[in-house]
Amino acid sequence: CAVKAAHVLSEIAKNEEMKKPCIEADLVLTLIPLLESADQEMLLHAGRAIGRICYDNRHLQEELVKAGVIPSLVRILTDYAESEPLVHVALLALYNLAELESAKEALSMTKVAEQLVKQLRRAESHERLEIVFEVLQALAENDALKVQLVEAGVPEVLSEILLRLQGSSQAEDTCIVKAASDLIVSLLLGVEGCKKKKKKKKKKKKAAKATALILARHKNYQGKDSLNSQLASLVSITVFLTSLTCLVLPLSSDGNCLRMVQLGVIHQLLDLLEKHVRSGDTSVQQAALSALQNLAVPVVSKVQMLEEGVAERIEALLMSESPPVQFKLLGTLRMLADGQDDAAEILGQDPTLLHRLVQWCSAGDHSGICGEANRLLASILHRNRSQEVVKAIQAAQGVKHLVSMATSEHAAMQNEALNALAIASAIDLETLEESFKESQLVQSLHKLLQDDNTSPEVKYNSIGLLCRLLNSGDLRQEIEEDKIKDTLEQLCSHSNANVVKEAITTLQVLRDGT
Repeated sequence: CAVKAAHVLSEIAKNEEMKKPCIEADLVLTLIPLLESADQEMLLHAGRAIGRICYDNRHLQEELVKAGVIPSLVRILTDYAESEPLVHVALLALYNLAELESAKEALSMTKVAEQLVKQLRRAESHERLEIVFEVLQALAENDALKVQLVEAGVPEVLSEILLRLQGSSQAEDTCIVKAASDLIVSLLLGVEGCKKKKKKKKKKKKAAKATALILARHKNYQGKDSLNSQLASLVSITVFLTSLTCLVLPLSSDGNCLRMVQLGVIHQLLDLLEKHVRSGDTSVQQAALSALQNLAVPVVSKVQMLEEGVAERIEALLMSESPPVQFKLLGTLRMLADGQDDAAEILGQDPTLLHRLVQWCSAGDHSGICGEANRLLASILHRNRSQEVVKAIQAAQGVKHLVSMATSEHAAMQNEALNALAIASAIDLETLEESFKESQLVQSLHKLLQDDNTSPEVKYNSIGLLCRLLNSGDLRQEIEEDKIKDTLEQLCSHSNANVVKEAITTLQVLRDGT
C-alpha cells in the first residue's frame, strides 16, 4: 500500500500545479523516512516524488538537507550501485542539491567520492557521464570535497575516459572530452591533497604513461582536417599536462618529468598556448601554464626548456586580462628563472615584460598577482650578474616595488627582496642610488632593525644591505643622520649569532669611513 502511495505521489508531482498542495501537506517530510527502506521499488518512487516536488525550490531543498537526506542518497548509491533506475534517481537528487553549501558540507562527511568514482567507471551512456560530471563539478567547488575527489581517484578515471575517446570525431564524444578536461583542471589546479598522495605511485605512473600515450597519438592527428579530432586531441593534452601538477613533483626522481620533456611536450604545449591566447580559452591557458611550471622544477628540465625558448614564447600571455592566467604566468616564469642566471638575463632585459611586471606589482585588487610579480622581479635581480639588467629594472621603475616588498608582512618575501637589492647594489649601486633615496630605503631598513618582531634572518639581510649602501656617499650620509649606528650597537648583543656578526662587521665599515 505504501509503495503504491509513493508511486501515485511521484506521478502527481509531475504536474507543476500539483506541487503546491503536496508542499502544503508536508508530504516531503513524510517521504524522507521512506528512503531508508530496503524495498527498491519504494526507494524508486519515494525518491522520484521527493525530487519532483522539491525541484527548483531552494527552501525545500535546504529542508531536505536538514532532514538528513544526504546520507540516504549516498547509501542508495552504495547499496544499489548496479540498479540503473535507483542510481539515476540518486544522482539527479545530488545534482539538484549539490549547489547548496549545506549539502556540500553534509556530503564531505560521507564517502560520496568513492561512489561517484564507481559510477564514472560504470557509465556507458553520454547522459549518465554528463550528470556525474555535473555533480562532480559542483562538489569540486568545496575544498574538502575537492581533496576527497582527488584522493578517490577521480582524475585517473577521467584520464581513462579521455584515452578511450581520444581522436573520436563524434560530437557527443567531443562534448564529453571537453567536460572531462574542464573537470580535471578544476580538480587539480590549486589542490594540495593530490600532492600528498605519495603512497599511490602506481596510479600516478599509470596516469603518466597515459599522458605520454596521448602526446604520441596527438602527432597522428596534427595533419587531419577534422575539427573535432583536433579539439579532442588538444584538450586531452592540456588535461594530462595539468595532471602533472600531481604526477611530476612526487615522481621527479623517477624521471617522469624529463621523459615528458623528451617526448616533445614543450613545443606542443607552446603551440597550444599560442592558439588559445587567440581564442581566449583561459582554462586551457591555466592548465598549460600549470604543466609548464611543474615541468620546470628539475634543473635538467629547466635548462632544456630555456634552450627551447619557453621564456620568450609564453610572454605572449603578458597582455592577458584574466587574473588566474596572469597568476599562473608569473609562477611559471619565476620557476624558470629560479637558479638560472641565463633566464634572469633574458627576462631582465625584456622591456615589455618589465613594464607589465611593474603594472602587476601595483595590482592592489589582486594581492596574489601583486605578490607573484614582486617575487619574479626579485628573482630576476637575485640571479642576475649584469649591469644591463639592473639598469633595465631601474628604467622600468621596479626598484620602489622591491623596497616596498622588503617591508611586507611575509618574512620569505622580505628576505627575497633584501637579497635581490643587495646583489643589485653590489653590481651597480650608482644606478640605484636615486631610487633608493626616493623610496626611503635607509629609513625602511632602520625600522626593520628596530622592530622586535622582525625575524633574525630579515635583520641579518637588512644589515647586509645597509653595508652595501655604505659605498654610496649620499646613502652613507642618510645612514649616519638616521642614527642607525646606535641601533647596530644594540644589535651586537642580539640573541642570534649571525645578526651579531653582521652588526659588528657593518659597524666597522661605518666607523672606517668617518
